[in-house]
Amino acid sequence: MSENPLARVSRRGLLLGSAMLGAGFGASRADAQSALDNSTEMESDIRQETPRNISSFRTLEWRDHFSSLRGGAILADTISRCVHFWSEDGGTYRIYPSSVPMTDELTRRGRTEVVRKVLGPDWRPTPSMLERYPEWPPYVPPGPDNPLGTHALYLGWQFYRIHGTHDTRKIGRRSSSGCIGLYNEHIAELYSFARVGTQVLLI
Repeated sequence: MSENPLARVSRRGLLLGSAMLGAGFGASRADAQSALDNSTEMESDIRQETPRNISSFRTLEWRDHFSSLRGGAILADTISRCVHFWSEDGGTYRIYPSSVPMTDELTRRGRTEVVRKVLGPDWRPTPSMLERYPEWPPYVPPGPDNPLGTHALYLGWQFYRIHGTHDTRKIGRRSSSGCIGLYNEHIAELYSFARVGTQVLLI
């Protein structure tokens, strides 16, 4: 029998979470901009104080967010922490749980599109990230240590992607510096549906 996630909520955990939230809002604009230099980071331990999303997903109507399905449509909902996909003909609709940015300052919202698809992506931290985290490698090839997982959809905004993750604990959490993460099996399916030019909306 699976453990009820609500059973682990404690007064101490709530206080720690509140303190972390307060610290996040107190971050300077310079810190936020520095984090935006690259919206993906190395896999790291997810602390228990980082809450999972325990709300249930609900289906949405594409017409509430897009004027058409030309090229297909991807909606990344950072509140419910899930990604919706509609195919161009309307015959395919999927909902995937996702990870989302750690703070509102790191969250970019608006319309863009898929500009590149990469199977087995590699990853390079920016110089500013290496300055802040000198222990990080300057290059991570495709494979189980890559923070982009098995597939990546590159968006029209520099450094922003919808990608997989090998650290499944991140899904359903505020755990990225800007990107949207999916389970590897889900990004593989979305990768097969999406194409260059597929419209994307982050809300």
